[in-house]
Amino acid sequence: MSMRTQWDENGEQKSVTSPMSLIITAFGVVEDIRKTVTPELRTDLGDTRLIAIDLSRGKNRLGGSCLAQVYKKLGNETPDVDCPETLKGFFNAMQVLVRDEKLIAYHDISDGGLFTTTCEMAFAGHTGVDIDLSKLTGDDVPVLFNEELGAVIQIRESDVDAINVILAQHNILDCCTDIGCLNNEDTIRFSRDGNVVLENSRTYYRTTWAQTTYKMQSLRDNPACAQEEHDVKFDTEDPGLQANLTFDINEDIVADLIVNDAENNTNPRVAILREQGVNSHVEMAAAFDRAGFVAIDVHMSDILAGRTDLANFNGLVACGGFSYGDVLGAGEGWAKSILFNKNAKAMFKAFFEREDTFSLGVCNGCQMMSNLKEIIPGSEAWPRFVQNKSERFEARFSLVEIQESPSVLFNGMGGSIMPIAVSHGEGRTEFSSDEAIDAANNSGTVSMRYINNYGDVTETYPLTLMALSMVSPH
Repeated sequence: MSMRTQWDENGEQKSVTSPMSLIITAFGVVEDIRKTVTPELRTDLGDTRLIAIDLSRGKNRLGGSCLAQVYKKLGNETPDVDCPETLKGFFNAMQVLVRDEKLIAYHDISDGGLFTTTCEMAFAGHTGVDIDLSKLTGDDVPVLFNEELGAVIQIRESDVDAINVILAQHNILDCCTDIGCLNNEDTIRFSRDGNVVLENSRTYYRTTWAQTTYKMQSLRDNPACAQEEHDVKFDTEDPGLQANLTFDINEDIVADLIVNDAENNTNPRVAILREQGVNSHVEMAAAFDRAGFVAIDVHMSDILAGRTDLANFNGLVACGGFSYGDVLGAGEGWAKSILFNKNAKAMFKAFFEREDTFSLGVCNGCQMMSNLKEIIPGSEAWPRFVQNKSERFEARFSLVEIQESPSVLFNGMGGSIMPIAVSHGEGRTEFSSDEAIDAANNSGTVSMRYINNYGDVTETYPLTLMALSMVSPH
């Protein structure tokens, strides 16, 4: 059985068919999902302070810590919950600070200790930090690397007094120590009584920190991609992700159209097409419903059985998810179910040839539509989508630029730069020839391109790695 465990104990073979385990699932109420805090240090909110919260009150136990394991030790004494009331007070205090928007950044210290926590927060914020250990009792090594219960938080200097009141109300003010602030040197520096204990550039610490990931990635994935991703971390001038929109994100561009359609009962109909395994159709329908469309759930079985006719729709959206178990080429199999069915092929062909329709393919739906180009006018230069260059499923936050194109879904957005969430296992475009690439680039129909953080079109991994939605006006 997959859950069978066996071992040798003093020469005696022992086994357990189903290892003893206890799985506890808990649920908590989230009052406002907009109130969130991340480990990213903010550099755009004026003067701030970093506060270390040590719920052990200086015990600095190293047993079982990452530091101990690095030296192949276990240690004798491990961190523990010495006072449940202190832990409860800490939790409640953090909830109040989050609710009152007093926390700028937050990171627990339970995995690597103060040193690792501070470095990770600096990596996320692309900033240097100055940490003063003078008020923290104990030798420097235990202070920097113990993994006692606690956290590091970033707060505004102007909020210090108000936050201290809240911490005192929850009886944890004596656990809190002001340990420093950000610096403009891009240096991570730890000092005690004016003497430097540990210091180096953020880039040095970040690339050292990433070495393990890089080595594992080189063995597991495409080593060329692993190298490209690691190399990006050495760019000290990298401005990071950004957004520069050419349109007003708050403008309701469909309000008048929705009112007009409601008065005249002319709301356009869009078929939300799905196949077995597709799992984003409800969200897609909700988006189009909000934009004033009449969203109709259409399954491929409705098409193949003749229960639904695309002639009754203005739009077609092939949704994403895990059609056909998301095995390699799943979207291509979806396309074949259309191309090999005489009636379905004729129906889709007639829909694509109309001049008052649009179509959108997402994820597996994008792969599916790329394989229907024999029945889509003007799609001769379209590529097919194959496994990502990294040889793995990718879920990233990537930067793109919207191009000027005839796309009805990107109208008025040309020139905008924005980060988007992308998720795909087979997103690498494979064109039939160099001529096809040139034809696609020169067609004026490319709606979106991957760019790097400097705004330049790029093919460097992981800045570009998978398929974007393919939009086809016809």
